[in-house]
Amino acid sequence: MSTDGSDETVETVVLDVLPNGRPDDDRPPSQRAPVAYALDTDSFGLYELTLSEDAHVLVGNRLVVAPHEERDEEVIAATETSYEEVSGAARSELEYVIEELIEEEEDRFVDFFNEAQPITLRLHQLNLLPGIGKKLRNDILDERKREPFDSFEDIAERVSGLHHPKDVLVERITEELRDDDLKYCIFAREEE
Repeated sequence: MSTDGSDETVETVVLDVLPNGRPDDDRPPSQRAPVAYALDTDSFGLYELTLSEDAHVLVGNRLVVAPHEERDEEVIAATETSYEEVSGAARSELEYVIEELIEEEEDRFVDFFNEAQPITLRLHQLNLLPGIGKKLRNDILDERKREPFDSFEDIAERVSGLHHPKDVLVERITEELRDDDLKYCIFAREEE
């Protein structure tokens, strides 16, 4: 999907910048447009951004991808892409950026633990998180019935065996981006 004809506004975090364009582009480096790979801060979609020639974009910068008149001037075009298509450097930055985004919006992700629901009679959204089986899931459900969780620290203190809830989320979101064959995606937007 290209955002050029879309009304959607997306804030992204830059994962990697290729000032000489994509290495698989057959044109000479001087004729290639600079490219960046970025992650949507809300629905964790991956983007390939074509940058303007004079763009000064660094890893970690936030860029708005939107209809032409609203987007950051450094961005000429944006196209959704997949984990396999981004650079190795972008892949290696991914977990760090996801962790930062989760920390910035801790309430949003703590709410996941408070609001997660069954998917089927035998499968619960909580079971999709790495390391959460039936017992841990039931402990989380019991604790949230008593009182909603208010932080990752609260979850770790009240649910024995779940010491790093933020890390579990980072691992799941990364897995959703990496694995095209997952049946259920709860955080990362599925590529259309």
